Amino acid sequence: MDTSSEVTGPINLGNPNEFTIAELAGLVIELTGAKSKIVREKLPSDDPRQRKPDISQARDVLGWEPNVQLREGVGKTVAYFENLLAQGETYKRQRVGVL
Repeated sequence: MDTSSEVTGPINLGNPNEFTIAELAGLVIELTGAKSKIVREKLPSDDPRQRKPDISQARDVLGWEPNVQLREGVGKTVAYFENLLAQGETYKRQRVGVL
């Protein structure tokens, strides 16, 4: 949003490090301690086989590139939502006078 008028269109802010959805799902299960099972379904015919975004424009125009690796980022995300859930439980207990 804070670029010159020569910059138009979206700029990809993805992560060029490739990983599969199964790897991501397995990591989420591992870091959350969930008992979920990964179910594999047939992919749609138009599903991309490679998911490696080109972030060269982000580097060139914005001077940006990701600096958090997948495991660390998922770990931070899990911690964030665990904290929100804990705050919600505390709020519920306060409302009913349990604390």
